[in-house]
Amino acid sequence: MQTLADGAILRRAIPADVPGIFDRIVELAIYEREPDAVTSTPELLHASLFGENPNVFARVVESDGEVAGIAIWFLNYSTWTGRNGLYLEDLIVKETHRGRGYGLALMKALARECVEKGHTRFEWTVLDWNEPSIRFYRQLGAKGQDEWTVQRVDGEALAALAAD
Repeated sequence: MQTLADGAILRRAIPADVPGIFDRIVELAIYEREPDAVTSTPELLHASLFGENPNVFARVVESDGEVAGIAIWFLNYSTWTGRNGLYLEDLIVKETHRGRGYGLALMKALARECVEKGHTRFEWTVLDWNEPSIRFYRQLGAKGQDEWTVQRVDGEALAALAAD
């Protein structure tokens, strides 16, 4: 747990945070122009974060009694380095709490986690139109992997691919 300059607390998520985390996820979907894309539920999120074998992890910034910011991640793996990496799935700070350094604090916390656990990479994606976030990430030392493109199979295409 870390107390930030304005008294906010950065910490690992606990089960009681799930409603606030879910609210931030919905807020991110709206920001990313996909307001109807969230098909998850607080119950599914709880199971992923706190179930018998959690494979997703979260840190939160708690400010003014609410979840003001979140970072959700999972581990990936590099065959080239032979080690895990950390893949940031979502980072968002509630609009009314932006400009307080919460995003930076979350990113630094995850970078420390990588270093402490010997992970060799800290990766994430960002929408190409999201210039404020891209500028923020460049200030952190992130480099765009422009030669790589994300590929996805989902929905009917996933079902068709899985079929005999």
